[in-house]
Amino acid sequence: MSFARASENIRRKADHVWVALHEDVEFHTRTAGFERYSFVHEALPEIDRNSIDTSVTLFGKRLSMPLMISPITGGTPEAAEYNRVFAKAAQEFGLAMGVGSQRVALENPDLEWTFQVRDIAPDILLFANLGAVQLNNGCSVDSCSRVVEMIGADALMLHLNPLQECIQAHGNVNFRLLSARIGEVCDIIDVPVVAREVGHGISGRTASLLSDVGVAGIDVAGAGGTSWAKVESKRGSNSIGESLGEWGISTVDSLVAVKCLAPTLPIIASGGVRTGQDIAKSIALGADVAGMALPFLRCAAISPDTLFDKIAQLREELITVMFCTGSKSIDDLRSASLTGCSV
Repeated sequence: MSFARASENIRRKADHVWVALHEDVEFHTRTAGFERYSFVHEALPEIDRNSIDTSVTLFGKRLSMPLMISPITGGTPEAAEYNRVFAKAAQEFGLAMGVGSQRVALENPDLEWTFQVRDIAPDILLFANLGAVQLNNGCSVDSCSRVVEMIGADALMLHLNPLQECIQAHGNVNFRLLSARIGEVCDIIDVPVVAREVGHGISGRTASLLSDVGVAGIDVAGAGGTSWAKVESKRGSNSIGESLGEWGISTVDSLVAVKCLAPTLPIIASGGVRTGQDIAKSIALGADVAGMALPFLRCAAISPDTLFDKIAQLREELITVMFCTGSKSIDDLRSASLTGCSV
């Protein structure tokens, strides 16, 4: 890769953080869908709130609550600072965490340190991250192994972002037969492979393809939170990002579809998750954990304490919902009664 192209990738990383922090890049006309459902309130829950257990196990790692700091950033000194703040929070609260796309570090090993957090978060469930389309653009199974080893990850996320690539300058849009390439990685690499969107949702058809080729889990990353079409439009001059800024499958609709078509796969529900009640609804609708990104980034930009306070609030909200539904564990919450509709 040329120096100019490598520099552009680094600038893009920095731009993504700045745009996310300072521009309006969230969905407006399309919501994540959580408002369409309500829990049945139990006035006599018959449990002690102080004994509620919010822990879950995902890919062999125990989480103190079903929450993930979703992939956000990496590749610049500023990104490194954010990743370390996120990692400290994940370690303190027992959360999962994913780093941003590591392609820039494959191209420039001097940037590997911006993704590395194991020294301060030795126990967390940590996800490496690479764009799946890069498997059609020079990356290999060895590349996937390298990004896992680079950060001592427990699992690998391969992100799917066709709309973002269409809007991004010099985007990679050759997704031809990509599911087979993903399957090759699943067959060879020695950690679980999770496929995720970046904020526009996973359909039932895509879930079936991914399940057939052997992914270990799916992060639906649905519409309703951050629109990466809008992010790319804000940092460039491609007006398609504005006209398609509300494109995608709502998180709830994606979650329900994936659960139906790939019922045995662990599911991460992200995209517009904003409250502890959203986390609880995700679990009740079939997710194993929920994920959040933009709210955590904006909290971390204020201070680490603000981020810690946000996570503590989410935990208290989740526990309160569990208490008021009579759910003493996450397994109980999975069968808590919801009212609402799927359309």
